[in-house]
Amino acid sequence: MPNPTTPLLPEPVRRLAAWCAVVLLAAGVVGIGVWLCVVFRTAVTPVLLALLGTALLGPLHRRLVRMGMRRSLAAVLTCLAVVVVAGGAAYIVATALVKTGDQILGALKQAGEELAERFGAAGASVRDLAAHAQGFLADLGGTVASGFLGGLGAVGAMTATSVLALLLMFFFLRDSDRAADALRSLAPRSAGDVVEAMARRAYGAVEGFMRGTTFIAAIDAVCITAGLLVLRVPGAVGLGALVFVGAYIPYLGAFVSGSVAVLVALADRGWAVALWTLGVVLAVQMLEGHVLLPMVQSRTVQMHPATVMVAITAGAGVAGVLGMLFAVPLTAAVSGVVSEIRARYAEPAAGPGPGSPA
Repeated sequence: MPNPTTPLLPEPVRRLAAWCAVVLLAAGVVGIGVWLCVVFRTAVTPVLLALLGTALLGPLHRRLVRMGMRRSLAAVLTCLAVVVVAGGAAYIVATALVKTGDQILGALKQAGEELAERFGAAGASVRDLAAHAQGFLADLGGTVASGFLGGLGAVGAMTATSVLALLLMFFFLRDSDRAADALRSLAPRSAGDVVEAMARRAYGAVEGFMRGTTFIAAIDAVCITAGLLVLRVPGAVGLGALVFVGAYIPYLGAFVSGSVAVLVALADRGWAVALWTLGVVLAVQMLEGHVLLPMVQSRTVQMHPATVMVAITAGAGVAGVLGMLFAVPLTAAVSGVVSEIRARYAEPAAGPGPGSPA
């Protein structure tokens, strides 16, 4: 008869089963959290936008407070700065895209026809994409013109989301000094320090990502717009605006916006200018990848490009364009939390024992 004290499964199998249970439990909790965010996206989206805005302009608010200004007044001025800067940037981008949108789409269609003559299916895909985009814009304009209430409802929903995000950002900025006490009140007493440290690390990662991404997006847009103006590519300002917006989606956004610029140059100026445009785009991408990104990531949490691509893909599958925008900041926050946990619990276990050599 087997010994009743002998376990039925060996120790490695039991450890594997325990880890599988932990992974399944964590995946279930994450899945439920994502499902709840999708269900309540009307309320979650303004909160996430407010957090990103707070992370981007938090240093400005802290500087105003250090200058002796009251927290409420500093928060009001910071929100006004958001309205002026974001509204001005949105107006410039929208105006540039509207003025040059038809020209860019026409150039894309012409480039698709030229590529279809030379390469067959690949060029036909580009041509069909431009035709579909042009048809979509025409249908959208007809829909808005014929159904003004529907278009007004969409604009109203967007406006309500923006106003709610702005109000939430005001409260986040004004009450940021109470965030640590609020977290400690929600967490158990023994875990208060750990929860506060993880929250600070996550917020610091998101703050660094937002400031660094905005800086990189501005550099990319200015350099590529200058190159397109020198090469006399049509719609250079609109393409530069597209580069700036696309830079908030790392890797994928830069690739798409750069490809559009090359195709427009190919259609309007020929192969020589298209190759020069490709060289400008590649030079800017090399500057970003070898100089700007290492400089920015050295001050924040570092993420592998494969992790970023997987996060963007998952975000697109869950919430479309908004998911792609929020995926990388949320991944940066999770990376910050993991780094804090490793710093707190991995280092003591890896340290030398009392009798080990130095």
